[in-house]
Amino acid sequence: MRISIVALESLFDTGLTVLLDAFTLANKFSAQATGGAPRFDVSLVGVRKKVRSAQGFGIPVRPVAADLKPDWVIVPALSTGTPELLVPALERPDVRKARAQLLQWHDEGALIAASCIGTFLLAETGLLDHREATTTWWLGPFFRQRYPHVLLDESRMLVPTDVGVTAGAALGHLDLALWLIRKASPELSNLVSRYLLADLRSSQAPYMIPNHLAQADPLILRFERWSREHLKSGFSLQEAASALATSTRSLQRRCQDVLGKSPLAYFQDLRVERAQALLHGSGLDLEAIAAEVGYVDGATLRTLLRQRLGRGVRDLRADLR
Repeated sequence: MRISIVALESLFDTGLTVLLDAFTLANKFSAQATGGAPRFDVSLVGVRKKVRSAQGFGIPVRPVAADLKPDWVIVPALSTGTPELLVPALERPDVRKARAQLLQWHDEGALIAASCIGTFLLAETGLLDHREATTTWWLGPFFRQRYPHVLLDESRMLVPTDVGVTAGAALGHLDLALWLIRKASPELSNLVSRYLLADLRSSQAPYMIPNHLAQADPLILRFERWSREHLKSGFSLQEAASALATSTRSLQRRCQDVLGKSPLAYFQDLRVERAQALLHGSGLDLEAIAAEVGYVDGATLRTLLRQRLGRGVRDLRADLR
């Protein structure tokens, strides 16, 4: 598999290095097993002659050339964690040139992979329009606003499509690398994941912080504060809208536009967050915790936690040990 990693100025160092380390390990184990050529032909490609990472390290890149015919192109994250930094970065000359190159590679048959903030660069090409995608969870509201034609679900860690694959935040780069290795060999991917103490994760939901998402919009932030005050008493769309001096339709529409979910779904996110905190630090039993977040019994809360986090109460409590 021929893989080209697009190295742009001020890349997120960990994202780039974890990709390189994963593929290097995969090649090492593959060679030990078969004695053949490396399974992955990985090249670092730059649209500039000299590229430095966000931490100031020089990245040895090769120029784009006509003989470079990758099967997969990977776009790592830029080290720009806020919309204020990201918007001007997307307008940089090297980023615009990389965007044009991605389109050319796509036209030539290459598949495109991107992780974390790299998904924004891929979305800028238009290749994700009317397709499912994920991104770094804390920029989900901004991604949804900037690319309304993309079918975003930032709770997912990996979303494959006919264009390629998008992956989630930060160390989603590792999930992306393991996914690509698995396409070549499930056994090899399993071996690499064991050496790196990493497993493919299906969801970003356990890592998401609802308050950070709410800050993307003033009405959502007020709704978040109202919701926290009413977790124990339960959810009422009418009461929430009235308290926020808006209509139920406006609140529903704003939640969908900003968060990609209904007011009730976001309210349940806050219930899950609060329940996790109580499981970790309160000493309360499950029935008492359920009452604290507005459920009549622990069984309902247990089901919600497993649906949202993919883990049971016993596993969540075990995190403390």
